[in-house]
Amino acid sequence: MALVEPVLGEPAAVADIGSRDGNATSERALVVADYHAGIERSLRREGLEVQSRAEQRRERVLDLVSETRPDRIIFLGDLGHAIGTPEGAEHDELEALLDALDVPVTLVVGNHDGGLADEFDLDATPPEGARFGDVGFAHGHTWPAPEVLEAETVCVGHEHPTVRLEDEVGGTRVERAWLRGPLDAAPFEEYHGADLDVHGDLAVFPAFNDLSGGTWVNVEGQEFLAPFLPEACPDAELYLLDGTRLGRYRDV
Repeated sequence: MALVEPVLGEPAAVADIGSRDGNATSERALVVADYHAGIERSLRREGLEVQSRAEQRRERVLDLVSETRPDRIIFLGDLGHAIGTPEGAEHDELEALLDALDVPVTLVVGNHDGGLADEFDLDATPPEGARFGDVGFAHGHTWPAPEVLEAETVCVGHEHPTVRLEDEVGGTRVERAWLRGPLDAAPFEEYHGADLDVHGDLAVFPAFNDLSGGTWVNVEGQEFLAPFLPEACPDAELYLLDGTRLGRYRDV
């Protein structure tokens, strides 16, 4: 069984993260990237009339916890949306979510999470991520730490990968997708200025929040957000949430 397995049909995965407390028993974590609580306020500022989906987001997470029965939930960065300490509706949404969860929470700090961990007293990683067992976690907005990169599987968010699909009559649709493939050590060794034992694979998570947009990875002219992509995983393949394998993202 793979260390990180997507939950079929959902923008989430289950990961075997080893033991977090020194016991022999391995932990099973539910991993969710880019929750972006309170995003509706930002969208309304941009002129879009969007009703709050806070309750729906919370219920989806609770359903996933019930379905996968994890020992822990890991938010893979951008749990909140506003950059800075959350306030108002965003604070209320986060408070309701965290109060409703009956498993420990770990936040992999992302670029939208300033002040959030302290506000809610969360277990949090540094911005460059952390390694739990054989799985490395980083949000992806900055270069991951060497110990993260040397894991068997490296999980990142931030990118919000999406794919633009076209049917035989010219109709198009955009779907969230996973990017996954072998890591190339060269960009990381150049950045860190040291030889690294990079030998695993990279899993780029789709955004949990379906209002947050994304990188159309198969559309010419689109630029990746993470500073190490696409060079660090040139042979990444695309998978839809339902498990459909589309092949190399460059060829789709």
